[in-house]
Amino acid sequence: MNSNFFNSIGIGGIDAGYIFLGLTIACVVLLILVIAALVQIKKFKDKYNKFMLGKNAGSLEEDIITLYEDNKFIKSSVETNRENIKKLFSKHQLAFQKLGLVKYDAFKEMGGKLSFTLALLDENNDGFLINSVHSSDGCYSYSKRIKNGDSEIALSNEEKVAVERAINGTTNDMEN
Repeated sequence: MNSNFFNSIGIGGIDAGYIFLGLTIACVVLLILVIAALVQIKKFKDKYNKFMLGKNAGSLEEDIITLYEDNKFIKSSVETNRENIKKLFSKHQLAFQKLGLVKYDAFKEMGGKLSFTLALLDENNDGFLINSVHSSDGCYSYSKRIKNGDSEIALSNEEKVAVERAINGTTNDMEN
């Protein structure tokens, strides 16, 4: 086929069948791309319809505002909780949380291990101990202040064990 147009654009020597075949392939490829685009548009439309089901722009705006307010409330609650936890933690450090107990027989002739030493300490190993000594004459109790796990007044062996048990968190078995 000899055409002035084909000659003017420089493809006058090519068989028209090849040009037709190339254009047909290009049309098929474009048709496939259009079909793929339509399938994607259908999927997006289905998602949009599902999202908008029973909603209009006004109710969606209300929902978004409600979610925003809920988010603000949650943020303020989290901040309040954070402050409360800090307060509780600082109070917890001062609370007695370590305990050491030693039962012993102050006077070997009495028997029964009716005497005891109880150490109560906070997080910093500050606190006190109570020593109750049982004898045939009666029961005598006294306390000693504990600062950083030690006392200004000399400690008996039982008192030292009670303080060590409190500091180390070892079992407070009832035996010396």
